Amino acid sequence: MAENVDSAQPRLAITIVKYWLPVLLMIGAMYYASTDVFSGENTRNVIERIVLWFKPHTREHTLQQINYVARKLAHFTEYALLAALLFRAFRADSVWRWRLRWATFSFNIAFGWALLDEFHQTFTRTRGGSIYDSLLDASGALFILAVIGLVHSRKKSGVRSQESE
Repeated sequence: MAENVDSAQPRLAITIVKYWLPVLLMIGAMYYASTDVFSGENTRNVIERIVLWFKPHTREHTLQQINYVARKLAHFTEYALLAALLFRAFRADSVWRWRLRWATFSFNIAFGWALLDEFHQTFTRTRGGSIYDSLLDASGALFILAVIGLVHSRKKSGVRSQESE
């Protein structure tokens, strides 16, 4: 019995590091991105340099639109990545590839973090929180979880059709 406990502890530590450390690192990166360092003005300078390098005579209004779209795509993408990492962590080494419960937990945590992230931004000097950004974040999480579910269902139906042949 003691041998089972001793062998389970290293496996648990490996599972935590392998599956949950990426989630924690992502949340840490998102928290940092939620500070004044990544304010619209700061990201605008970087995005403008890149756009102007490709097309030197871009109008100011177009640059503002590109900055806005890039920032919103970043919101969508980072929460899609967080939800995917959370789903992966809940799944861990399971033989099951899909469980609605894992997707639900992943979505709820990602959406909860989105709300906290926007709340945090209300305390920064150059940023402001927005429920609309939280909804955009949630849509990124929901999108990737739907993609994971669809990929799983297609693989599952592919296996069934091969078995019937």
